[in-house]
Amino acid sequence: MSPQAARSHMSIGEVLALLQGEFPDVTVSKIRFLESEGLIEPERSPSGYRKFTYMHVEQLRFILTEQRDHYLPLRVIKDKMAEELGRPRAVPEAKEVRLSRAELLEASGLDEETLTELEDYGLLAPVARRYDEDALKVARSVGALAGYGLHARHLRAVKAAAEREAGLVEQSVAPILKRRAPGAIGEADEVARELSGRLLELHAALLRTAVRAVLRG
Repeated sequence: MSPQAARSHMSIGEVLALLQGEFPDVTVSKIRFLESEGLIEPERSPSGYRKFTYMHVEQLRFILTEQRDHYLPLRVIKDKMAEELGRPRAVPEAKEVRLSRAELLEASGLDEETLTELEDYGLLAPVARRYDEDALKVARSVGALAGYGLHARHLRAVKAAAEREAGLVEQSVAPILKRRAPGAIGEADEVARELSGRLLELHAALLRTAVRAVLRG
């Protein structure tokens, strides 16, 4: 498998993260159920972990849209998929994001002072003087939050929460890495990605619950 092809594979947690913005109620269990019903067929690694591609994300988006907008049963959706998604489609290859400082400022709409503040608070940092896709997402998110009166200094709690959750992931994959068996790094990476997706799902649910409590007073 080429390096480009390898990068095109995603864990179930990454798929969940891609879909939840459009479909807030989708869960890991829901994706697994759709697989068990034969609507999607992700590949499997030698260790048995699911390996999704952008084609599977497209299929899931189709299924979830039909359920949400048209209330169709899975049997009917499966027939429609065979008709509408049965033909192979060209899927754009994911491109690695590596931005210079000037490019990040332009792409995110931030000013130099705000970017420097983000770096000072540890919310993002360049690697080899380049900024990746996650840095761009952080910059854009901060720019959007500024419209609500939230700035970098207010977001340290969010960073601290993310670091604590990363600690939980580290705790879970440490035994796998300690085995030093062939493929242990790949297995640990898959587990870390899936666990990250589950933590994102839990975090989003808890945040929604807390916000509802705030609104109810």
